[in-house]
Amino acid sequence: MATNSTPLDFSNLVKDWQGNQKYRDLTWSGTFNDYLNLVKENPKVTRNAFQRMYDLIIEKGMSEYIDFKKPVKRYKFFDDEDNDGKDAVFGLDIPLMKLVNVLRSAALGYGTEKRVILLHGPVGSAKSTICRMLKKGVEAYAKTDAGALYTFEWIDEAGELDGLLGKETKVFMSPMHEEPLLLIPEDLRPRIEEELNRGNKTEFRVKIEGELSPPSRFIFRGLMEKYNGDLTKVLSHIRVKRLVLSEA
Repeated sequence: MATNSTPLDFSNLVKDWQGNQKYRDLTWSGTFNDYLNLVKENPKVTRNAFQRMYDLIIEKGMSEYIDFKKPVKRYKFFDDEDNDGKDAVFGLDIPLMKLVNVLRSAALGYGTEKRVILLHGPVGSAKSTICRMLKKGVEAYAKTDAGALYTFEWIDEAGELDGLLGKETKVFMSPMHEEPLLLIPEDLRPRIEEELNRGNKTEFRVKIEGELSPPSRFIFRGLMEKYNGDLTKVLSHIRVKRLVLSEA
């Protein structure tokens, strides 16, 4: 039976998909210097996990009401509007308010970030649902401009590192998806922080904390030895890229 349908042009569909700005943003990659410029423009790309999770909840907004003469905050994030309320949580505003306060404390570096957070309650009290919402929220947030985050990979495209990245390995992805600023040596960090924060009119300040993972630290030290301490040459083997989170 003849039809008037137009043949599917898969190639053009792929080109349109890969050519849109969203795709280009999510697949961005650049040099370490390119990343420093990104940080200068938007310091919040360096936020840690607690800061990101707290921000994604707060940015959804909240409402307040009085319950038994006490003010209670209802965070709209837990309405799960992005999924038509599929995982919406009701009746737990006070426990959720306490959870968000814990995240806020961790985001501000008050010590909570060093603790394990446990959700304790009877069967059917939405513990798994809350965790699932936070997980999905972080994944979706990482795909937005506000939630963009970056990591790096070691590259040896010319094959000049004598197997430092591994036998016949030209690209070695950071195994912990580390923040690229961790590549900056400890004694240089205060000066870099000062430069990155200069002119920043927001309350957020770039602060470089932590160490490289053992594999990255091994490669870094090997390159520093190879290049006689020339950090610029070491960082020429770094490619920074946008990190998209997914449980898959």
